[in-house]
Amino acid sequence: MSGNAVSDTRAGSKRTPAERTVAVWDRPLRLWHWALAACVLVAWFTPTVYDRLHRIVGYAVIGLLVFRLAWGFWGGRYARFGMIGVRLRAAPSYLWNLRRGITGRYIGLNPAGTLMLVALLLSIAVSAITGALSVTLTFFGVWWIEDTHTVASDAVIVLVVLHIAGVVLMSLLQRENLIRAMITGRKRIRGH
Repeated sequence: MSGNAVSDTRAGSKRTPAERTVAVWDRPLRLWHWALAACVLVAWFTPTVYDRLHRIVGYAVIGLLVFRLAWGFWGGRYARFGMIGVRLRAAPSYLWNLRRGITGRYIGLNPAGTLMLVALLLSIAVSAITGALSVTLTFFGVWWIEDTHTVASDAVIVLVVLHIAGVVLMSLLQRENLIRAMITGRKRIRGH
């Protein structure tokens, strides 16, 4: 068993070796994930109706993106961006194998999850930045800023739906509750 694996040592625990867990996502990353999800959801439902709230959550999203960029270099092992290039290069073959139910086992993000992370971060960044620009004197009413903001915002929602579908699919294929893992920060490890 790896040095990262931690068993439940509470009195009376009946965990088997197959049910041991490992810490994967640290608390700051999990808080960031759920705060970003909440902000994106609020931003999606508030434009033109609650403009002030829409702008506030837009600026919050920019702050969250800055935090994630920093945490990608200084955060915990599974929060760092070190493996992004490797996993992105592996994404096409991973997705091809996924068609046949071959998922592999990854403690952190799998190649499809890494691809989704990059796509979501980029589309959210474009949406938030163009949204912030659209309320400045220089870019207010500029058609391509507004259109880019709309397209990027729509892309974010499409990617969020795909992200949720992917999490559900992987949870079913690997028989592991990945939503719970993003709440607790722990994933099961199998065997030794």
